[in-house]
Amino acid sequence: MSMTEQATGAHHPQPRARNGGPSSVTVEHLTGAQSLIRSLEEVGADTVFGLPGGCILPAYDPLMDSTRVRHILVRHEQGAGHAATGYAQATGKVGVCMVTSGPGATNLVTPIADAHMDSVPLVAITGQVASKAIGTDAFQEADICGITMPITKHNFLVTRAEDIAHTISEAFHIASTGRPGPVLVDIAKDALQSQTTFSWPPTQDLPGYRPVTKPHAKQIREAARLITQAKRPVLYVGGGVLKAGATAELKVLAELTGAPVTTTLMALGAFPDSHPLHVGMPGMHGAVTAVTALQKADLIVALGARFDDRVTGKLDSFAPYAKIVHADIDPAEIGKNRAADVPIVGDAREVLADLVQAVQAEHTEGHIGEAARSGYAAWWKDLNRWRDTYPLGYDLPADGSLSPQQVIQRIGRLAPEGTIFAAGVGQHQMWASHFIDYEQPATWLNSGGAGTMGYAVPAAMGAKAGMPDRTVWAIDGDGCFQMTNQELTTCALNNIPIKVAIINNGALGMVRQWQTLFYNQRYSNTVLHSGADTDGIPAKGTRVPDFVKLSEAMGCYAIRCEDPADLDKVIEEANSINDRPVVVDFIVHEDAMVWPMVAAGTSNDEVMAARGVRPDFGDNEDD
Repeated sequence: MSMTEQATGAHHPQPRARNGGPSSVTVEHLTGAQSLIRSLEEVGADTVFGLPGGCILPAYDPLMDSTRVRHILVRHEQGAGHAATGYAQATGKVGVCMVTSGPGATNLVTPIADAHMDSVPLVAITGQVASKAIGTDAFQEADICGITMPITKHNFLVTRAEDIAHTISEAFHIASTGRPGPVLVDIAKDALQSQTTFSWPPTQDLPGYRPVTKPHAKQIREAARLITQAKRPVLYVGGGVLKAGATAELKVLAELTGAPVTTTLMALGAFPDSHPLHVGMPGMHGAVTAVTALQKADLIVALGARFDDRVTGKLDSFAPYAKIVHADIDPAEIGKNRAADVPIVGDAREVLADLVQAVQAEHTEGHIGEAARSGYAAWWKDLNRWRDTYPLGYDLPADGSLSPQQVIQRIGRLAPEGTIFAAGVGQHQMWASHFIDYEQPATWLNSGGAGTMGYAVPAAMGAKAGMPDRTVWAIDGDGCFQMTNQELTTCALNNIPIKVAIINNGALGMVRQWQTLFYNQRYSNTVLHSGADTDGIPAKGTRVPDFVKLSEAMGCYAIRCEDPADLDKVIEEANSINDRPVVVDFIVHEDAMVWPMVAAGTSNDEVMAARGVRPDFGDNEDD
């Protein structure tokens, strides 16, 4: 007997189709709350991260009877939102979180904004006060639809039980199609408590919502022509390629053309780091070769990327020689920051597949320039010189302490194949993007657009819940970790054995780096430790709280590592423990900095390979 049969005692047989066979439509008499849970089951939601409260409580009663939806009780609503995002990024499915009204809902604002910036498919379900009380400033009332309107792809206020099923169906459809994004469904308490008739599948009514997925053939042909005639092309790959599941098509196009590939922070893993055509990550802290390739290019083919300021630097000096082919499923992104010579609206997978055919046709017809015919030999001569001269690297601390870059690099090298890495935001995020090799899609999760501190632990929890057979490491900072570490309790109680590396330098590292470079080393409110010496030895790392004791109190296995000689042994110990969460407190040197760097508001031409080291690229005419 199903959950709904147990709850209502009534089950109506399936209606018959006109041909005499059974119809796929099921009809049941349920409460709105039961309709919500049945709808989640039918759309394929297998995991919900949530925290109950008064207005959403009616939904939690039938949830208890569901055998198809697993609920994970978080310790803070922000954790539910980031966990749903991590789940979605790791699995490719829609992430789901569910909380109550008022402060429960407003605690979701940050993860909703985060998912909106990074185009993550998310459905956030919130309880709302009874429909007659809406607008009266009732207890725990907040206009969450109004609050989140600018940061959701769409949102719904549901005040009738009969609207719940089709609204959930529409929400999942909107979240997962076109440009993915968060959708909020706010449901009044009386709608959850009222009786209704449930039928599935419901009729969707979304006038005007028709995402364009198939690119225009003329634009594809023009893009192919430009690629085969260019002398210095670059494939600028954004997170949209991962969202579209287009990594195989990207590899085919890159190898067909021989053009260099840059993958943004949100696209790491879309193209193998080890591939000879990969020139690295562009941006403020991107590889010198990737930053410079875009600056010197005569053609940029942007695929599922949005020309954000962290990639372009000072916009009016970005890629001055380049024509732009911009392909994106969201027409609002095309021309928003940089005018496109060839705009292409469409799904990245279809765009890439069509581009491959169009480039092959250009080759077959002999319409191929000398540079393309040579595999862009002169261009690659420059690229390889820059790559050899300015590789990513770091110096070990003179005092023999742990290097944060070395810690992260060894975690990457010793991790099992297919490990998923989730990073917080700051220096450790950039080092994790640089010194771990990403060979597969959906193995790098981070907060790119919003830059949300506290993302890593709950996102790693969500990724592990969705991919339980994969190792999941959260690379976190001692600042980030103090924002959301309570979700380690959730992990311990729900058999979600993530691994957390705290890169503990005793400071808000990235902000401190800016203070070092731009504020005369005046470290205002970025030091996280007491600053007190112990037995004449200067304090190293954050010690209050004691992360080992704190993690053990939350049911984790915890280790502290301070000596480089112990590094591999500690990481291997962490990898060997899979029956509970593991936290490793790595005490690292506080003065390590992220390089390369393009200072905010400056041109990418002013990229610094290291402190005081500006690359010399030689002459490069606009030819």
